[in-house]
Amino acid sequence: MTTTRNRVLADIRKAITQGQRPDHQTHSFDVGGIVPQALSAEALVDMFAERVTEYKAWVGFCRMAGLSAAIAARLALAGSRYVIPADFPAAYLPQQEFVRDEQLSHDDIAAVDGVISLSALGIAQTGTIVLDAGVGQGRRVLTLLPDYHLCVVFAGTIVLTVPEAFTRLRASITERRAPLTFVSGPSATSDIELNRVEGVHGPRRLEVLIVDAPGH
Repeated sequence: MTTTRNRVLADIRKAITQGQRPDHQTHSFDVGGIVPQALSAEALVDMFAERVTEYKAWVGFCRMAGLSAAIAARLALAGSRYVIPADFPAAYLPQQEFVRDEQLSHDDIAAVDGVISLSALGIAQTGTIVLDAGVGQGRRVLTLLPDYHLCVVFAGTIVLTVPEAFTRLRASITERRAPLTFVSGPSATSDIELNRVEGVHGPRRLEVLIVDAPGH
């Protein structure tokens, strides 16, 4: 861990003093000598679903062929007016009206019942969903202002660890310079008396549809 820390700090010093950008080489992380064991695709999905549920988020499973029907079933329980990213694939949507984000104002986004988005990947160990402004994910504000967020996660994009996630996101970071949003359950915080308050800086309700999960 100390070696990795020294390498990262050396990169930062080089960038500050010499104006050189780090070469973005992958550092090996030694976490107390513990190397994560490889898991099957089914085990990864199960771990991810379990961790997401622990954050008080709803998790469901569906096949690709049934995605639009699964989305329709969840939306019927949450409201009637939903916003979607401008490039959200129409083939995934049920036959109902949606508000596409054509540079909507913050007030217009906050006024809808919820938002539907795709995702870049999921992290099984932490139950975290990552958005990188890719296709079907939209602007960051789009998934922060509405009270309800239905997020689609494809089983094949679920990785085990955070370092694996950053490896997968390398092009988003270094080439697209995309903003990353890490979502670990519904937005929540605690006041000074440790009373949980939800919906402070993001959706109060998070639901996750895992698509084409092995064994489900």
